[in-house]
Amino acid sequence: MDYEIFDLGDVTLQSGVTLPGAFLAYKTFGKLNEKKDNAIVYPTAFGDTHVQNEWLIGNGMALDPQDYFIIVPNLLGNGLSSSPSNTPSPFDRANFPQVTIYDNVKFQHRLVTEKFGIQKIALVVGWSMGGIQAYQWGASYPDMVERIAPFAGVAKTWPQTYVVLDGMKAALMNAVRFDSSKLNQLTYADMRAVGRVYAGWGLSQAFYREELYRELGYDSLQDFVAGVWEDSFMKMDPHNVLAMLWTGQHADISANPSYNGDFDQALKSIKAFACVMPGSTDLFCPADDNEYEAKLIPNAEFNPIHSIWGHFAGRGINRADNQSIDDNLKRLLARSGN
Repeated sequence: MDYEIFDLGDVTLQSGVTLPGAFLAYKTFGKLNEKKDNAIVYPTAFGDTHVQNEWLIGNGMALDPQDYFIIVPNLLGNGLSSSPSNTPSPFDRANFPQVTIYDNVKFQHRLVTEKFGIQKIALVVGWSMGGIQAYQWGASYPDMVERIAPFAGVAKTWPQTYVVLDGMKAALMNAVRFDSSKLNQLTYADMRAVGRVYAGWGLSQAFYREELYRELGYDSLQDFVAGVWEDSFMKMDPHNVLAMLWTGQHADISANPSYNGDFDQALKSIKAFACVMPGSTDLFCPADDNEYEAKLIPNAEFNPIHSIWGHFAGRGINRADNQSIDDNLKRLLARSGN
């Protein structure tokens, strides 16, 4: 096991449901300094674990373990933190309760403060659903978080993104003929269609038109769709996916008692320096949504990743995109005085 477990105990979720014996899986890099002011929180995205975040961490990079103490908490529902696949009855599989982004960040805050005694966070950074968590950190703990850097991630699930996620959910529901009483019959094989649904949203039209999948070793479009999208989604537990889809569809940094649905006010309340980095051709989390959000954050910069890799400009695959993200993070971390 290359990660650690933080026991949360019995937790009351935003829904009011109590999840017994909850836990957060996390991995750390580097060392916390004596002043405890060099911490970076880097939450995982939908379907990812801490392993998929490691491409952005390394010597000489912005997230340098020689300079920073980097904490990578795993999203609830991803199979490592409390999830449908690892929670005992009566909350196993299709019976797992609804977990919000607000819940996730609240539990991460407990990890950071109770386990490590950290009171100031230098940066919260994340891709996609990890980006939503970065925004949530900034809104929930404005006096604690000094910088945020969401890339290819939005502050709430805007209607079009909701519809994309709903299409992914429908592909799974169709496997049980939309009968929620039969959800426990779902298998990994049922995830094939979910991968096919997402294939058109993760990358841009230009990526497919220019056949960039050939750079990844695939000779044809069909091989790429089967080898990347089908294969990666069929490794995911369908019940975990349904749980994460619910979390994603209902993500909104203002959907909590602090802001009571006032989205603009939640953005205006973020005190952190922010570097908002959408993918310029992202179809899943469009740059226009990020631009609206960045304008409302007092100390925000809007720095699109100019790339035809769509949403996956933030996935750590394309070298030029990786360099752009790392350069922006270095500039952000150099900012002080907030």
